Amino acid sequence: MAADKRGNKTLVDLTLSLIVLGFAVFLIYLFIPHDSNADPVRVVPFSVELGQARRDAPFPVAGPEGLGARWRSTSVTYDGANRQDITWHLGFIDPQEQYVALEQSNGPADTFIADVTLNAHRDGTRTVQAGGQSWQRYTGGRYTALVRKEHDVTTVVLGTAPDTQLAQLAGALTSSRGPQHISS
Repeated sequence: MAADKRGNKTLVDLTLSLIVLGFAVFLIYLFIPHDSNADPVRVVPFSVELGQARRDAPFPVAGPEGLGARWRSTSVTYDGANRQDITWHLGFIDPQEQYVALEQSNGPADTFIADVTLNAHRDGTRTVQAGGQSWQRYTGGRYTALVRKEHDVTTVVLGTAPDTQLAQLAGALTSSRGPQHISS
């Protein structure tokens, strides 16, 4: 008879179980530290990676200067494994909470541009002036981009941000090459 009674759960038993479980969850929530006002964007410092890229790359690597604290860097990568197709990436969330990124490569320009812009296309003959340079404007389904092709490197500033924000990042870029080590 005990097995019969045990197999027949009642609504009261279910309600009591939910109350006990709810109380346990409340205690866990109460005592685990959390900050509901914290910025959900994880800022990633990039100065060390920028310095390493500048020392390693065979082209002048671009990095921003003077953007301000409201520009938060969120991703940084440097891939120098293939010396003929080195890539440098630096991603940001701008002050209007839009994505903006710097992409550079010494690989084939057209392939690189298509890859990083997700197949954006040249916006006619439209150009944007930023940082004393003329940038070609590209548009696509996801990103707008500013592109500058030089003899040994292609630089792309892209994102979901408006042209003014893309131009602000492009204008803040400075390029330099670190000391090149000569092996003996």
